[in-house]
Amino acid sequence: MTITRRTFLRIACLALPGSGFVPAALLAAAGEATHVVRKGDTLSAIAARYGVTVAALRQRNRLTGDVIKVGQKLVIPAASGSRGAAAAGASSAVAARSAARPPAVLDDVIAETRKVRIRSGRWKYIVVHHSGIERGNALSYHRAHLRRGMEHGLAYHFVIGNGRDSPDGKIEIGPRWRGQLDGGHVRNRVYNQHGIGICLVGNFQNRRPDKKQLDSLFALVDWLRDDAPLGGTPSVTVHRWVDINHTVCPGRYFPFSTLKSRYA
Repeated sequence: MTITRRTFLRIACLALPGSGFVPAALLAAAGEATHVVRKGDTLSAIAARYGVTVAALRQRNRLTGDVIKVGQKLVIPAASGSRGAAAAGASSAVAARSAARPPAVLDDVIAETRKVRIRSGRWKYIVVHHSGIERGNALSYHRAHLRRGMEHGLAYHFVIGNGRDSPDGKIEIGPRWRGQLDGGHVRNRVYNQHGIGICLVGNFQNRRPDKKQLDSLFALVDWLRDDAPLGGTPSVTVHRWVDINHTVCPGRYFPFSTLKSRYA
């Protein structure tokens, strides 16, 4: 069966008067889900993860601001337009869990990260770069950086391919992530010590990053901020904002406004 939001709320109130708790079955029937707040969670990140708006989250949970606490249970409202077509019971619950599952492009990253020991709170920044050239991949850049005398080779922790020398949108994992080593991707020592470097292959002074690259970038950054065992939520920046007046990286056609609004 389907259930209207009005019916859902009436049943919930009759079943548990004065409690504020709503059974999971009723949430599922209304196309809703629950999220338990973890360390580093923000309303905006939770909203983006489930495909709802911050305003809808606030309204559904009767929040007056953006402050949430670890352990707090939030009801995730059904995405816009889905209430009338929400499947009943378990099928809705499965759909909600699937929506929150990390994208397949992160499978290798998640698997490799499980093998490393990350010092809690070490990674405070995520720094986005472009390679400045249209060819290359993690291995070729690693070899080039070794030839330049960089002790650990590849300066970045992750490289995202553009379809030429690695698949479009593929996230390649560098030795600095596997070894939890400082980056070598900026002049600023603090940002190398505490910043995760992500390089998108391409020259974005001449063109925009393609959709698959940006989808992979945002998926990776979302996961690093929301789900990776970092012991905190790193802020997101780009090379030119770190090494001011020294570089145009990641290029004039990089979508800076999208990055700002997504991770403000």
